Amino acid sequence: MKFSFSTLGCPSWSWGEILAAARDLNYDGIEIRGIKGELYAPHIKYFQKDMLDDTISRLQELHLSISCLTSACYLFDKNNNEMMIQMGQEYIDLANAIQAPVVRVLGDLDAAPSSNIDVDFVAENLKKLAQYAKGKNVYVLLESSGVFGDTKLLASVLEQVNEPQAGILWDVHHPYHFFNEKVEDSYANVAPYLHHLHMKDSAMENGQLAYKMMGFGDIPNQKVLTLLKNKGFDGFVSLEWLKRWNKNLTEPGIVFPQFINYVRDFCD
Repeated sequence: MKFSFSTLGCPSWSWGEILAAARDLNYDGIEIRGIKGELYAPHIKYFQKDMLDDTISRLQELHLSISCLTSACYLFDKNNNEMMIQMGQEYIDLANAIQAPVVRVLGDLDAAPSSNIDVDFVAENLKKLAQYAKGKNVYVLLESSGVFGDTKLLASVLEQVNEPQAGILWDVHHPYHFFNEKVEDSYANVAPYLHHLHMKDSAMENGQLAYKMMGFGDIPNQKVLTLLKNKGFDGFVSLEWLKRWNKNLTEPGIVFPQFINYVRDFCD
């Protein structure tokens, strides 16, 4: 099992600061969801052709890798479907070039389940992108959020798609809080297709979900880590701290060290 943090958690950091933090804190990788003002990974300057070799070399020198390219490719968006498929393809191409193993796509827009998602349409688009990813050493992962926080439904989509390059990103928070799933049940559903995890802690406060540092919420993350460890999971567990969307969350300089110490102390 390997550990990374999403750049969602450090929206004001430069690329150099991100690399330094990952190295100094003993992370294994970095999940890319924007660097400073640029959210679209294929447009980030460090990933352009003229800088890509230097970026890969620098990552290798620091014994780091890009764990995931986290796209805003909405597979449910019928009004902009051509653009979304193009976005997914561009992310797949970049992942292949930068040696990132997975690309995240979404089947629902909101954390809470929507009522108007065409599941078959999402499955059709996931199949298209998975077929595009053949031969590129990249998996296209549908995240367990929105309606797909129901991990039985999520697993049924992957069974329907039936493509080797299609998989699941298990965001533990959504099935647990929005569908009241036991983590053992969520794991059993996603395990055949699991390639990447988003982990954070959270709890209900005054009727609303509040994000917490590890161990201060009610998500049984230690049980998740035990399941992964016992099953020999060799992918990435990635801290997704939503600082970019919520400026009031604790600063990454506090959260990132606490997360890596928590998970490594538990897993060692």
